[in-house]
Amino acid sequence: MLATVVVALVLGLLAGGRLENLTRIRFRWGAVLFVAVVVRYGTEAAIRYGFAPAGDLRLPLYALAFGTIAVVLWANRGQPGLVVAAAGVATNGLAIVLNGGWMPVWPPALQLVGMTQGDLTVAFHRLMPEDLGLSFLLHGGPFGDLIPVPLPVLTNVASIGDAFVAAGLGWYVFATLVRAPGASVAREPEEAEGAATAAGLADAALIGAGEPAGARAWQRPAPEQAPSPFLVPSAPARSRPRRSPEIAPRAGIGETAALRRPVLLGGAGAGMDLVPGRSAGESTLAPSPLAAVGGLQGALPGAGSIPVALPLPRPGVRARLARHPYVRLALDARFSTLWIGQTISLLGDRLNQVALGVLVLSITGSALDVGLTFLAATLPNLVFGPFAGTFVDRWNQKHVMVVSDVLRAGLVLLVPVAAETNVLLAYPVVFAVTTVSIFFRPARTAVIPRIVATEDLTPANGAMWTAETIADVVGYPIAGLFVAFVGSALALAFWFDAASYLVSAGLVLSISIPPVVRSVVPVVAGTVRRYLAELRAGWQFLRSEPALFQNTVISGLAQLAVGALVALPVVYARDVLQGSPIPYPQSYAALDLALGIGNLAGGFAVGAVGARLRKGPLVIGGYVLLGLSTALLGVTGHEIAALTLTLLAGIANMVFIIPTQTLFAERTPQDMMGRVVGIRSSMVLGPMTLAIALSGILAQYVGPSGVFLAFGLLTAVAGGLGILLPAVRDA
Repeated sequence: MLATVVVALVLGLLAGGRLENLTRIRFRWGAVLFVAVVVRYGTEAAIRYGFAPAGDLRLPLYALAFGTIAVVLWANRGQPGLVVAAAGVATNGLAIVLNGGWMPVWPPALQLVGMTQGDLTVAFHRLMPEDLGLSFLLHGGPFGDLIPVPLPVLTNVASIGDAFVAAGLGWYVFATLVRAPGASVAREPEEAEGAATAAGLADAALIGAGEPAGARAWQRPAPEQAPSPFLVPSAPARSRPRRSPEIAPRAGIGETAALRRPVLLGGAGAGMDLVPGRSAGESTLAPSPLAAVGGLQGALPGAGSIPVALPLPRPGVRARLARHPYVRLALDARFSTLWIGQTISLLGDRLNQVALGVLVLSITGSALDVGLTFLAATLPNLVFGPFAGTFVDRWNQKHVMVVSDVLRAGLVLLVPVAAETNVLLAYPVVFAVTTVSIFFRPARTAVIPRIVATEDLTPANGAMWTAETIADVVGYPIAGLFVAFVGSALALAFWFDAASYLVSAGLVLSISIPPVVRSVVPVVAGTVRRYLAELRAGWQFLRSEPALFQNTVISGLAQLAVGALVALPVVYARDVLQGSPIPYPQSYAALDLALGIGNLAGGFAVGAVGARLRKGPLVIGGYVLLGLSTALLGVTGHEIAALTLTLLAGIANMVFIIPTQTLFAERTPQDMMGRVVGIRSSMVLGPMTLAIALSGILAQYVGPSGVFLAFGLLTAVAGGLGILLPAVRDA
């Protein structure tokens, strides 16, 4: 935690922050917080020095201290990061209460970092049961000290609560340093809720009101630039005045659905076909702060009435940084709470994904079982993906997010138990995890426009996509090291992911999200009939647009390589990359990391030069490059070559994703985006899901290298077919 605060100080100063801002902190109940901290460390010191009454009262004293600290931090939740720290303190306090006044430590994690029981603080820590069963759960194991930190100087064992406390305090210090002098804290949640309720009556999404689906003539938005992969809002562009973060926007059916990577367990799988979308008509570039001014008009002496534009003085570095949208988002307590919670939860998802592949392969030794596991984890995208956004539009999205996190926490706990009992039992569990995640993601997308200002919507969506990238680039190598450290105790990875979901649920619950007023759906029969009419209209529009429909057909045919890259990396790492410098299972995590870095590099490249190139050749070239990279992966067993080819596959992924995303944004009316993208998703994800199943089956006979070679070549041929289709080639 201290290291995080130091890093935050350095970053804050580099960003133009001032140390004197720390002296201007307005903090509620500061004296109470000080007393609570004294009670917490004073109790530990008193027990250490043999003061018997402190030992007898350790449980109420520690419970009082941790509870008070959490309450005080909650009272200051208008400050960025403090509600995240409050959640971390609360989870640590829960673990201590469940253990009668001691913080539980998992013995294997202690051993993994080279520490012994003698390194524990006897007045505060005690060992919990090693067995990851019911006793582990009853002792608050998921919230105890179970995360090994084998870093020089920082060697320790931490809890999920420690991670949230560190992230929250670091964010708070950074935001305090860069806050402009005199800047006010965000409006208190109670006030925001009241303002939003009033505003929502005037600006609400009236589900069921308005014109019937398909009754209005389709209007095609004007073409625009290719998007940057980091700035990808999913709210529609419309002419509306600048609003405060508390005013609820319209949240129509089309607004929560956009092209995105398919969900795999709790996160989006690296290297998959779709990424977060962006709406037509919105620029990907943030306007200059001076753009709206247009220059000062005046007249030179002796020049009559001839107007001239006087140049404005260039603001200083600190002033420009203070106006940067990401700095504004860092100072937004609600958005920063959501972002930090989601980032940590996504890191847990990467750990879960790596552990799942290694767990199933270690139990069964079968490529088929691994393929079927990832098939079960991907199938919900095909079954529920087209419908989830429409239903979430009709529900309370905050409730959807909280319930989804709680359900996923419980389901993730069952994964290792089910797999070790019978691997067949793991399939429905991972299917359910992804199913719940499919409903969480559009709900999260829908609430972002209601908690940030209009001018910050683009960077806010970009920041959420960046969280996915951070999880890829940071999460996979950490997951590989973690899985290698814990060895046979792979269940620990799922416990950690479950704990991150529960804390995320608490953070979402703490955020004040302005409500959206909706009309009551009259009858179920009418709702179903209207929904089917909407789907039919979406299909008719897609069929009427050759560029979109033929692109969808080509994308479906080219999913064989994507399916193989989802199902077989763990088998390929174990069976083909044996004897390489990076041992298994770290080599498996390295392959997923290479895909993530490729996505990042490809996104940068296409975002930089894509606007100057036609979309059709980019789409065709991306699929051909993906296919050839995958095919060459099947003919090499050299680790460096394999990582390089996987990196190229990740780059190719973005080369065809971004032009496709832009094409759909340009040609699809906003009120039909959800339906059209949902239908496209089914047509694309169907072949990919089939490819995942076939990969596992075929790998049993020809090995993962043979599958990569065959599926890669077929993907390259399918992509090349786009040359024969004018609507694809000339887009």
